[in-house]
Amino acid sequence: MATAQAALWVVIMLVVVALLFDFMNGFHDAANSIATVVSTGVLKPTTAVAFAALFNVVALFIFHLSVAATVGKGIVEPGIVNVHVVFGALVGAIAWNLITWWYGIPSSSSHALIGGICGAVIAKSGAQALIAEGIWKTVVFIFVSPLLGFVLGSLMLAIVANIFRSTRPGRVDHWFRRLQLLSAGAYSLGHGGNDSQKTIGIIWMLLIATGYVAAGDKEPPAWVIVGCYSAMGLGTLFGGWRIVRTMGQRITKLKPVDGFCAEAGGAMTLFLATALGIPVSTTHTITGAIVGVGSTQRMSAVRWGVAGNIVWAWIFTIPASAVVSAIAYWASLGLF
Repeated sequence: MATAQAALWVVIMLVVVALLFDFMNGFHDAANSIATVVSTGVLKPTTAVAFAALFNVVALFIFHLSVAATVGKGIVEPGIVNVHVVFGALVGAIAWNLITWWYGIPSSSSHALIGGICGAVIAKSGAQALIAEGIWKTVVFIFVSPLLGFVLGSLMLAIVANIFRSTRPGRVDHWFRRLQLLSAGAYSLGHGGNDSQKTIGIIWMLLIATGYVAAGDKEPPAWVIVGCYSAMGLGTLFGGWRIVRTMGQRITKLKPVDGFCAEAGGAMTLFLATALGIPVSTTHTITGAIVGVGSTQRMSAVRWGVAGNIVWAWIFTIPASAVVSAIAYWASLGLF
């Protein structure tokens, strides 16, 4: 009885840590949803984070749990996951998030979590315990999502510039200050829909591993879904202002029409990835879209040094979080 109670408390502790990661994901990635709308002056920062947090939670009613299924069942072979693997994965992801937040680097919470899962699983059972298909589609979209954001963002700006080529700049600014609310809302929906599901997936993975949920269930319990979307929204509400400055001001100078095109291009990318069940980085996506919009005006409009530093952070995210998670996995064997 005592052993069963102890095991239950470990599961509860890990669920709380997972929700903390989800909160940090929203906090860390708030910049993805609001940086453009804040930097263009369309919304004040406090209004913008409340706006983004609302749409993060509303995403619960819009998207199927395809991404959660990929994370929960499509990355690690059945029977490999245990409480130590989940603990290592979460510690690795949280540690990388804290480091990049402190230095104001817009890295990927999503890939930090995937890296964390990989590191802990490899420490336990070796690389053969990973499901290649799930890993590869995630890795491929490290490159595809920013490129798709880049292409769609720049294409949107080219189309808009052609449509409004005879319209006075002041009138264009007037209209797109309002239209940017639509694009920011759409991007926040995509952010909530893709990112919340990653934490749903890891809690689902934990509950299956510990026998609290059957592996054949098509969805996790409702409390997991509602809890993760709520934690994401709450984290966004607090916002990560260090990263907002990098995303909204340091990469390129944005006008409302630029912000609209970047958010619209990024939102389309996220909607597509979520429908396909691919856990992508909202950070990579919106960064690619912002760079695409800036380079459409002129290549010198983009601060390529800042963009290059961000790319290096992307490259190191999975291996860095994997190393930390492997260490945390081994440490946890002596803790519980």
